[in-house]
Amino acid sequence: MAAKMTEIRWHGRGGQGAKTAAIFLAEAVMERGKFSQGFPEYGPERRGAPVRGYTRISDDPIRVHCSIAEPQYVIVLDASLLDSAAAGVADGMTQDTIFLINTLETPAAIRKRLGLKGGEVHTIDASLVAKESFGRAIPNMPMIGALAKISDVIEIDELTGCMASQLKKKFSQAVVDGNVTAVKRAYEELVSE
Repeated sequence: MAAKMTEIRWHGRGGQGAKTAAIFLAEAVMERGKFSQGFPEYGPERRGAPVRGYTRISDDPIRVHCSIAEPQYVIVLDASLLDSAAAGVADGMTQDTIFLINTLETPAAIRKRLGLKGGEVHTIDASLVAKESFGRAIPNMPMIGALAKISDVIEIDELTGCMASQLKKKFSQAVVDGNVTAVKRAYEELVSE
């Protein structure tokens, strides 16, 4: 493993943007001069089926090309996955794992639900933030905003700048502005232990 590598595992359901978030974050940090990988893991699933995404970020070239078994960050886009052993949300967790969950529940409730002894738990109702900011309850981009608050992988200003430049290639200015608003709101509204 490369020095100073950050590994992030995304858990979501098809259509919530886990794949998009993993890849978008990797591309955003590359603009900062970092090395990164962003990729999904799924089979022939349909919308609503559990999916995983992975993001690696490093100051050095990344030589590993596999899924992430012991992530520093676990980001869950759908809290119903916490109850599914098959989803594997807690797989490979260590005493230092940081969980970021899209939920109305408190960090303390999530900690109890997962039986966590160490690490950190942060929560945000990213679906509501997305719905109010751009009209669709797709939590992926707000979750990246929340990640910016609890990590050093990307600064909020760098993130919103990258979003504005990348998203305008595919979406209207209203959609871009809504996503930027959602990211900023999630950054501010994140609930931490």
